[in-house]
This record gives sequence, C-alpha cells and structure tokens, in this order.
Amino acid sequence: MKPITIGLDIAKNVFQLHGMDASGKRVLSARLRRDKVEKYFAALAPCMVAMEACGSAHHWARVIGALGHETRLVPPAYVKPFVKRNKTDARDAEAICEAALRPSMRFVAVKSVEQQSARALQRARDLLVRQRTQLGNCLRGLLAEMGVVAAKGAAGLAELALLVEDGKDPRVPASLHATLATLARQWRALEQEARALEKRIVASARADEKARLLMAIPGVGPMTAQAVIAAIGDGRQFLTARDFAAWVGLTPRQYASGEKSRSGRISRAGDPGLRRLLTLGASAHLRQARAKPERMGPWLAGVLARRPTRVAVVAQAAKTARIIWAMLTSGESFRARPATA
Repeated sequence: MKPITIGLDIAKNVFQLHGMDASGKRVLSARLRRDKVEKYFAALAPCMVAMEACGSAHHWARVIGALGHETRLVPPAYVKPFVKRNKTDARDAEAICEAALRPSMRFVAVKSVEQQSARALQRARDLLVRQRTQLGNCLRGLLAEMGVVAAKGAAGLAELALLVEDGKDPRVPASLHATLATLARQWRALEQEARALEKRIVASARADEKARLLMAIPGVGPMTAQAVIAAIGDGRQFLTARDFAAWVGLTPRQYASGEKSRSGRISRAGDPGLRRLLTLGASAHLRQARAKPERMGPWLAGVLARRPTRVAVVAQAAKTARIIWAMLTSGESFRARPATA
C-alpha cells in the first residue's frame, strides 16, 4: 500500500522516513542521503509529510511542498511524548508521523524565504549588538584597572575608544596600548555594522504597509513591527489574540488540580527576541505614561495601582501582543481608548 502520511526526521546528511497507510500501519521505513531527498519525493505520489520545526525545516517544507505534497511542521516539544523508549532516527521519524496525525495537534506555519530573510536581519543585528557589548565591557574593565573610567552608554565607550586611539594618556602604559587599540577598532567596527543593519530594518518596516499599521500602537516601533511581520506574517495561524500572546511567552503558566487552580510566572515560550522587543516597548510606553499621567488609560493605571512596575510592564507587553494580532487579522487601524473611558 502507498503511504498517505510520512514522518521525516531531517538532519545534516542523513534523513529518516517513516510512512503509514490509512489504517495507521507502517508501510515505509527508509534512510536517504541529503542529495536523494528531493528526487525521492518528486517520484512519490502526493501525501502528507510531517517534520519537526527545527533547523532547515522551513526550507525542506517549501521544497517538498512545491513537489505537490502537503507539509506540516510539528513543534519538537509535541513530538517528544510519542518517542518510544530509546532514541533512534527511525523512532524519531515514527514519533513525528504519529504526532502529526493527532486531531488536536498544533502546527508551525511554514515561513517564506522573505520572512526568513527578515528574521535573519534581526538575528544578525542581535549578534553584533551582543558582541559589541562584550567588547565594550572588556575595554572598560581593562581601562578601569589603569584608573581610566568614562560615562555609561555608547557615549562613554566612544570617549574611551578615542582615548585609546590617541595613545597620549599617561595612565595607559605602552605595553597595554596595542591590546586596547585592537579592542577599540573592533568595537567601533561592530558599532558601525550594527547601526547599518538597524537602518535596514527601519527602512524595511517603513516600506511595509502592515508594519506601518502596527507602528501606530504605543510602544511599537520599526524594530518590533518588522520582527512581528517576519515571525508570524498575517497572524492567521493563531485562532485568538491570547494564542499569539501565549506563543510569545507573555501569558502565565497554569497549575490546576481538582478544585485548586493558580497562575504562575509567564511561560517565556516562543521567540525570546520578539518577547524582548515587546517588553522594551511596553517599558518605554510606561515611562511616557508616567511622565504625562493625563494620557494614562484606566486599565494601565489600575495595574500600576495594585501590582509592581515590572509586572505592569509585562502585562502591557501582553496587551500589546493582543492588539497586534487583532490589527493584523482584521486590517483595522489602531484606535486609542480615551483616558477618561
């Protein structure tokens, strides 16, 4: 019998297949080299192919989908319960196949090349910013050992870099100058590259109609808007606004047993970069609202009155996520609620 569902365990070089027929019986088990995968599925009758949503999964979902097959990406956490005993590639493929057949299973939407390119832009900038911070901290630490300090932030680091490049400060010994000059050059180069990527992200957001729509939301700038569009597209893979907030990791964990039920800390699931941007935007919105209390809505004022500031920031971020989903799925513009409402 021909398989109607195939679980594909992808890897760098060797791929494992597990196929089931309509009755759930195994009818296929094979291992393929990477260069044989596309040819194999091109010759196969149309069927449903499931994979874990891991590295290169979106690429293979697009490739196999273009050959006439239905492709589904299953979150790895939802595949693990179906793995039997010892882990092998064959059992992983079987677990993927069985998980994909569950009626209540949740799947990951396949991202387009454009979406992945936009996400790569965000991730590249994040990497450069982390490296820039590491170099800056190292430069500050080594100069502090010589009694040289500067103000916080990029302005202070720029001052230290100029001091090192000048090479005339008597507090910096000649034996250390070459080492510090290397760090200063690297820091300045990363600063320029990170800013260049940031300008590209801002330009991309301003050129996108949906991103411009989202930037009307308080606390949502070009960086956040571009990250949201790159991550979820139109957002229709989520049934409700809470589903999107839960995917970002901004909803509380639930603990329930019998008649007892309580909420814990936020789950921190999903994309940490997107969650960080939403939280930073909420924090900025909170500072602006406190500076001008007449613009603070009753909901935010109520949260601040009964909960700590950090909790209020996360609550505002979760609310912003819900607003983002509603605007993406409906296409409506942001309507601010009057402060007196």
